[in-house]
Amino acid sequence: MQILSTTGWEEYSLLDTGNGFRLEKFGNYILQRPDPQIIWKRKLPPLEWEKSDAVFKRVTEDKGQWVRKNTLPDKWLVKYKNLSFWSKMSPFKHTGIFPEQHVQWDFIAEKISKAQRPTSVLNLFAYTGIASLAAAAAGAKVTHVDASKPTIAWARENQEASNLTDKSIRWILDDAVKFTQREIKRGVKYDGIILDPPVFGHGPDGRVWKFNVDFPKLMELVRQVLSDSPLFVIVNAYAISSSSLMLQNVLEDYLGDLGGTITSGELVLQEKTNKRLLSTGIFARWEL
Repeated sequence: MQILSTTGWEEYSLLDTGNGFRLEKFGNYILQRPDPQIIWKRKLPPLEWEKSDAVFKRVTEDKGQWVRKNTLPDKWLVKYKNLSFWSKMSPFKHTGIFPEQHVQWDFIAEKISKAQRPTSVLNLFAYTGIASLAAAAAGAKVTHVDASKPTIAWARENQEASNLTDKSIRWILDDAVKFTQREIKRGVKYDGIILDPPVFGHGPDGRVWKFNVDFPKLMELVRQVLSDSPLFVIVNAYAISSSSLMLQNVLEDYLGDLGGTITSGELVLQEKTNKRLLSTGIFARWEL
């Protein structure tokens, strides 16, 4: 089991954690966001927390609202290497950026660049598309699939912000399972596949997604759309009750006979000052 730990980058940092909240810097702004696993004490003094520009206040279990303490735009650009993307304050506490994922963006870009051949990448549950941009910037043809029309619009804004409008990205509003089934019938294959499935969700047609029921079924489909010379399969998972060993075991079921290597572990952020680690999710990767 691996721990993929990151202290962030120049435009993102985890400043402190404690008492149920993260203190994070996205670009030029500092935000307080709730995180139920953070039951330990804060390290930075209250004065540092008071410098935040906005605090997310939960209204219901699923939704809340941002309370702005200072002048804060509705969206602002955050940069990572050659990519730029918009940070926004959503009613679900998210900002459109999962900063711990930058280790995956680097992995994707490296695998595509080292292949030195035309590659195609399928990004399922693709959200705001930063992984899609990383793949496209490295030279891959990308198919980006998400069930949310507003989220795809956000991803396309990120493409424009990154000056990647000349890159090949197909934007698909669809249910991940149904789209993959159709790709199998069409005989379409992919060299790399990225999956960020939720615990629970709905497709555009109302189809219900339940991770523990549907993920193994999706992996069976993923195997069928992999090319004859695949590069990687990445699975990220958040807020599920299983460990990364579950992801590794499922990948071994469907990809183990391909050879290559399967690794799994936790995605972790490290506080900038105090160096404490915050687990943010789990992952598994198959690579050749």
